[in-house]
This record gives sequence, structure tokens and C-alpha cells, in this order.
Amino acid sequence: QVQLVESGGGLVQAGGSLRLSCAASGGTFRPYRMGWFRQAPGKERDFVATITWSGGGTNYADSVKGRFTISRDNAKNTVYLQMTSLKPEDTAVYYCNARVPARDYWGQGTQVTVSS
Repeated sequence: QVQLVESGGGLVQAGGSLRLSCAASGGTFRPYRMGWFRQAPGKERDFVATITWSGGGTNYADSVKGRFTISRDNAKNTVYLQMTSLKPEDTAVYYCNARVPARDYWGQGTQVTVSS
């Protein structure tokens, strides 16, 4: 079973930056795609960004495009989310996702709070 562990969340002022990390463990790790989703209080879980594991192609939600950058280190089985120009609207629990042929794996989430 693949396990995903997020880190890097915290409290930051509007306009600041954070870098989230998601490390995968638990066996052979060959996802089709990894990504980040987020869920604000009382809201649904929303797509943020994805990256294909082999080719590194990326997709971003319109709300974060130009501010967030997703990247991966295949040798470390780790995906990152560099967040800049953070806004209070970015406050949420950020979840790491790994898509494999049979199912999706999810991390426990890391809290990001952006103060105005």
C-alpha cells in the first residue's frame, strides 16, 4: 500500500510563500499522475495542480495559475507545491494525491492558513 505524507503547511501573511512536500512510501511507486487538492472549511475538495510522473506535464486550477508551481523528484518519490503570492482565499487543508491504475491514494493533508 502506498502512503502519502504531506508537510510544509503553516501560517503565513498574505503575499507570502510556502512550499509543500508530499513523500510517498510503502512499496513500488509508479503513479500515472500526482497532484494537490485543497479543501476549505465548509467547502468541497478542489483541484489545485497535477503533474504526470513520466513526462512532467502540469495542469493548474485557474485560481492558482501563475502563483503556484508543482514539481516532482522521481528519485525521491516526492512531489512539491511552491506557493507564492498567497491570498486568504488559499487557506485550506492541502491534500496530496497519487493516481495509479487501480485507484487514487490520498495523504492526510497539511493545513495552510493565510492571514490578511
